[in-house]
Amino acid sequence: MNYIKKRINAFRFAFNGIWQSFKSEAHLKILALAALLVIALAFYFHVSWAEWIILLMCCGFVISLELVNSAIEKLCNVFTTEHNPKIKYVKDVMAGAVLVASIMAFIIGIIIFYPYLLTL
Repeated sequence: MNYIKKRINAFRFAFNGIWQSFKSEAHLKILALAALLVIALAFYFHVSWAEWIILLMCCGFVISLELVNSAIEKLCNVFTTEHNPKIKYVKDVMAGAVLVASIMAFIIGIIIFYPYLLTL
């Protein structure tokens, strides 16, 4: 297989992974809905370019981290579906990482949108 076909397949596999995650992961759907809301608000309030970049980075980071969380959960489930304290720890830490990123993104969103909301 030549170089171009390998790259095309790599993108196809990546998009398939994203699509499969969106179909099966409820939290990813919620985060995507939140990202769409953020984007809609950014358009509505005509935020600055710098604010756009920050908002998009926050949305991308949280969604990416949730994708990693989902992959790690699936990988853990390959080893056992029975209760295992070590696997529970890994899953809980990953869920915590997504929660921290989500809270930080929410706070950043409040900081960015607060002045715009005051003008309403």
